[in-house]
Amino acid sequence: MRGLKFIIAGLIFGVVMSKSEAISWFRIQEMFRFQSFHMYGIIGTAVILGVIITYIIKKYKLRDDQGNPIIFTPKEMSVPRYLIGGTIFGLGWALTGACPGPMFVNIGYQYWAILIAVVGAIAGTYLYGAIKDRLPH
Repeated sequence: MRGLKFIIAGLIFGVVMSKSEAISWFRIQEMFRFQSFHMYGIIGTAVILGVIITYIIKKYKLRDDQGNPIIFTPKEMSVPRYLIGGTIFGLGWALTGACPGPMFVNIGYQYWAILIAVVGAIAGTYLYGAIKDRLPH
């Protein structure tokens, strides 16, 4: 029962992603071709909500479900790490027509071809973990 809230959150996420058409490769291709504002609106809404929620967490010193304080640790600002990582992520997103969250929603819709992208994402995550100590952080 402890994991039920995460299952419910995942179901809500999947419904929102599918109803907003954020899982559509066509919508993603439109975004990368600058033909539609649709996906930029979804991403912009997510960024604004993230800023508001972060502000609320910091202002009211909210705690996680186990009572521990939620702490935001500052990251080192280095241009290469964000340019290289963002470029790799963006290329994968544009080539597959799916980013990590919508990939799993597509599996829920039984679009089995997306499993190729999921396997690639998992392999890329494993590769990063294996070589992260040699990358510019």
